[in-house]
Amino acid sequence: MNRGKSRPRAPAADPAFLRLLKTGLGLVLVPVTITGALALWDVALAARAHIAWPAAWFWFLGGFVIWLLLFYALPQPTRTYILGHELTHALWSSLLGGRVGRLRVTRAGGSVEVSETGAWVTLAPYFFPFYTFCALIAYLILSLWLPTQAYTRFWAGLFGLTWAFHFCFTAAALRIGQPDIREQGRLFSYSFILFMNGLLITAWLTLCVPLPARALLAAWLRRLAQLIALGLP
Repeated sequence: MNRGKSRPRAPAADPAFLRLLKTGLGLVLVPVTITGALALWDVALAARAHIAWPAAWFWFLGGFVIWLLLFYALPQPTRTYILGHELTHALWSSLLGGRVGRLRVTRAGGSVEVSETGAWVTLAPYFFPFYTFCALIAYLILSLWLPTQAYTRFWAGLFGLTWAFHFCFTAAALRIGQPDIREQGRLFSYSFILFMNGLLITAWLTLCVPLPARALLAAWLRRLAQLIALGLP
């Protein structure tokens, strides 16, 4: 999606050096992400016998599957995705101290004027599930006055549905190519997006299932050491 920018900052370093730095970081993130996924699989398999998966987890998966079916069975709410996409740019720019200007959303695309740019702002819509975040904020606010715990299954299903919304539209957007990706470089962008999505999934499982964080870290270090050993002469 195209984004307008108001008063962008001057680059802090030589553009060629930044491209080289991002390429190197992209190369590093590839093995980190792969070994992280393998570590998550290892710990999930080892823990499956003694972890009581909460009922809400299955409602989360149910919401996820329901959206997958809706995505392919019904007309896609493209404008809703574009709105969330541009609002994510605006949110992350604001979090980093930037100013947000004019927002434009049409079915064909959208733009938002932001004064703070960079990889986090540019790539945020591809790893940050905006509508899941909105649902979580609504849950936390309502829990101050209402017994939201009594409706845990509903909220879990809503989280799953909105997260599936994020994954489906992100995959669709990346297939057709995006100016955001070209701006940051393809290798760095795809590596960073995969890494951040994997990190969010791992954090979600650690908090909600839960999976043991120490075991995840140990498994990741073991898998990373194995990968490094394969590359040694």
